[in-house]
Amino acid sequence: MAGRKQFDVDEALRRAMHVFWRWGYSEASIDRLTEGTGLGRGSLYATFGDKSTLFRKSLQRYAQTYHPQYEQALSRPHPSPSAVVAAFLQVALNRIADPTVPDGCLLTVSATQFPALDAEGRAMVRAMIDGLRAMLEQALLAAGAGEQEAAELALCTLATNKSLAVLSRAGFSGEDLATVAAAAAKNAKAVVPNRPAEPSGPR
Repeated sequence: MAGRKQFDVDEALRRAMHVFWRWGYSEASIDRLTEGTGLGRGSLYATFGDKSTLFRKSLQRYAQTYHPQYEQALSRPHPSPSAVVAAFLQVALNRIADPTVPDGCLLTVSATQFPALDAEGRAMVRAMIDGLRAMLEQALLAAGAGEQEAAELALCTLATNKSLAVLSRAGFSGEDLATVAAAAAKNAKAVVPNRPAEPSGPR
């Protein structure tokens, strides 16, 4: 049929996501994107728009792939805030250990290149990071942390999550990264000692 695409659009987007993930927005040239997706420039532009639009679609694809994993890990009942921290960071460790994807995290590398992104791209990156932070806060509250403790631990855990991505790109071993994650969970236990969550019903 005339005009019918002769390639898998979803697969092409996945490959483009990996190009941005590996190189970052600044170094993800059109040549690298065409090579990575296997598409010519004309097909790339016709299907996904310009580079900024393709980046935002790739970022959205990344969030749709990985953020539900965080949601699933945090939605389970946790006996303590430290268990919440451990569960959240384990998702990052599992992704980093996956040999089929680039090192690090697309969201993290994108945050380090804020000046290179357009306003819509910067807003997407910040909104996704804020979403993870809010997710963490809610899980920490459910596990018995107070409001201030939950806010502080969520921010520190998010920072640890992003540092794991950076360290993985620098070649740190899986054992080193697991040590960082374990220390973060241990520190959370010191900040919020194990205690039962307050009952929510009538007394």
